[in-house]
Amino acid sequence: MSNIERTLSIVKPDAVERNLQEEIKKNFIENGFSIINEKKIQISKSEAEEFYKVHQSKPFYGELCNYLSSGPIVVMILEKQNAVIDNRKLMGATDPSKADEGTLRKKYGISIDKNSVHGSDSVENAKIEIDFFFSS
Repeated sequence: MSNIERTLSIVKPDAVERNLQEEIKKNFIENGFSIINEKKIQISKSEAEEFYKVHQSKPFYGELCNYLSSGPIVVMILEKQNAVIDNRKLMGATDPSKADEGTLRKKYGISIDKNSVHGSDSVENAKIEIDFFFSS
């Protein structure tokens, strides 16, 4: 039985500002992902704080929340076998300068803060993150 999963992807403000969302979506499709749902939104700082609350204790938390709420983002539900792990591989390392060639962050990321994309880090978090943006 195939392990079809869903994961959340966010095209972050730096990439939307540079109008890269279509190119990033093309990368997902070329890598076997289906885009189940997507929307372009702008979230408030308090929504960003809620979304990133797992990182509350980390020193970069405030900056992360300011950044995610600094401009429009595109949130997507991606689906495929092993979606979570495959999306993490496709995104590459958090720091674009350390990311492998061909990964989204290597291609589009500007810095460790402005690394263009977010993806869920586990199947459990994927469900929570998808519900956060796409609750009925």
